[in-house]
Amino acid sequence: MQFGRYLVAAALVLFVVVMVLGLLRGLPFADVVMVAISQMVSMVPEGLPVAMTIALAVGMQRMAGRGAIIRRLSAVETLGSTTVICSDKTGTLTRNEMTVSALWLPGGRHIDVSGAGYAPQGVLTEAGVAVDPADSAVTALLRAAVLCNDAELVPPQNEMAQWTVLGDPTEAALLVAAGKAGIDVRAARLCAPRGAELPFDSDSKMMATCHEDGAAPARVFVKGAPEAVLRLCAADGPQAMQAARDAAERMAGLALRVLAVARVDDHALAAAGGFDAVAGRATLLGLIGQIDPPREEVKAAVAECRAAGIRPIMVTGDHKLTGLAIARVLGIARDGDHAVDGAELERMGEAELIERLDRIAVFARVHPAQKLRIVEALQSRGDVVAMTGDGVNDAPALARADVGVAMGITGTEVAKSAAKIVITDDNFATIVDAVEQGRVVYGNLKKVILFLIVTSIDEVLVLLLALVLGYRLPLAAVQILWINIVTESTLTVNLVMDPPDGDEMRRPPVPRDDRLLSGEMLRRVALLVPTAVAATLGWFAWRQAEGVAFDIVRTETFTMLATCQWFNVLNCQSATRSALRLGIFRNPWLLGGLSMSLALQAAVLYWAPLNALFHTVPIRPADLLPIVAVASLVLWTEELRKLFGRWRRGRTASESID
Repeated sequence: MQFGRYLVAAALVLFVVVMVLGLLRGLPFADVVMVAISQMVSMVPEGLPVAMTIALAVGMQRMAGRGAIIRRLSAVETLGSTTVICSDKTGTLTRNEMTVSALWLPGGRHIDVSGAGYAPQGVLTEAGVAVDPADSAVTALLRAAVLCNDAELVPPQNEMAQWTVLGDPTEAALLVAAGKAGIDVRAARLCAPRGAELPFDSDSKMMATCHEDGAAPARVFVKGAPEAVLRLCAADGPQAMQAARDAAERMAGLALRVLAVARVDDHALAAAGGFDAVAGRATLLGLIGQIDPPREEVKAAVAECRAAGIRPIMVTGDHKLTGLAIARVLGIARDGDHAVDGAELERMGEAELIERLDRIAVFARVHPAQKLRIVEALQSRGDVVAMTGDGVNDAPALARADVGVAMGITGTEVAKSAAKIVITDDNFATIVDAVEQGRVVYGNLKKVILFLIVTSIDEVLVLLLALVLGYRLPLAAVQILWINIVTESTLTVNLVMDPPDGDEMRRPPVPRDDRLLSGEMLRRVALLVPTAVAATLGWFAWRQAEGVAFDIVRTETFTMLATCQWFNVLNCQSATRSALRLGIFRNPWLLGGLSMSLALQAAVLYWAPLNALFHTVPIRPADLLPIVAVASLVLWTEELRKLFGRWRRGRTASESID
């Protein structure tokens, strides 16, 4: 908005200046008015809004091709400024293919479970010896896990198909483990139908079900986070509980997601009171450890984030040791980093949290309200935050984050509505790809702005200097409009289609308050504009001094200025890389735009009806070569600047190594 106001003010001032200078020179009033109006039009880059919209739309299309659906157009630009990505673990950083790999039973028994995937094929062993299928402790633990469970296993329909699941993968893995132990899931559920239940929620971190079991008394089975379930098991004694806590921590330290399963031998759940009704009366049946392998591509994506100045943070519902172990494998947690769970976070004040954020790599056992607090704490430090989520309760955090990212597979409609982006494959690497594309879009917008600003100032200065120096007007008003509307339009939109430079994720994030006209861009403008103006106005003055007919001189000057803009658009493709190395073939759209601009310029020069309209005359082809040679100074000047910049960066790097 501020940039637009500056342009309007500059255009009005320019109109007045041109009118005053023209009238002082005694030029015809009608000609002066037309030139002044054309200069006002030149000063305002009217192609910029169109280019911005197309750039964002193209970015959306490219992201959609990579699995990121943009729900709000502004998110494309914000992605380029992202400094922190807060990501869920399960399914985003990991495969969400849970497999039970270990059991722990009261008394210190440790059972290994082999096999992977959802096919119930594998064996249970204890100290290398197969577990007896009649082992009552193992059967009791896994049978309870089957009953306190909402998932279903679907067998393959043919030889080529695989086992699939309906429901949560964590619960499905429990059914697979039970099948490996010889338990018939369907028969177990038929023998002990469910009478009541308390569904899992993020606050209690548990679920419970009540079952009638034939002639036996009703039983309540509880399953959930070890620290939550163990609080209900005071009847087992403090020593037994401490042993279970120690075992849970050891398993979590091995990157296992740990569940505790307990039993209450009555129908207390049927009465009011929820989990309070069974507090202190539950008996621990054991712990179940599940492994969820990290996605292979995530480690590389995390490294890419680090190189791009983006800090990844894990936000998980698992035990903090489990999250920290996975985070270290993926590179999210480094030496000195630690994990904080929801209880610790609750005890922290805002100042303490902000102070410790630099070293917190994992937030574990957090509830949705704490996700919102994490986002706000990071933003208070000036971070631009992307936050993932999938549940209904995640909506406030997704809406508050600079870039809310909802899961396309597991996400609820509420979460998707609150988010700015939906990733279709629930993959962290897709988020990183979207960030890269956001940087590409922003970089292309900066290229367009540079091109439009340089072109506009070139036109303005050529006419102003001609008026000040006492020359005739070197360009007709209609010729100025042609360059401003036709020449620019054929190149501007095509420039936003530029492919990635390849080093987007090796640059720091774009500052949130980055100006459209940054210091670096202004320095490039200060180099490109004088070169083009000197070439154009110098050619005009020289040809007039040679006594060439004014119609020819004006036509050549018009062509010179257009040719300078063709070289300028090549300069704008990169601030550091040579246009000669990049070439125009990397962007077929730009090649097409240049070809169209050349064809239209040829039509203006050599088609009689347009000659009369645009005050041009045909130029001999031999005379075009010197014009192109002089206009190419715009390209060579920028090439020298880039070469000097590479030499200076190389020298700085050598000195820092020394």
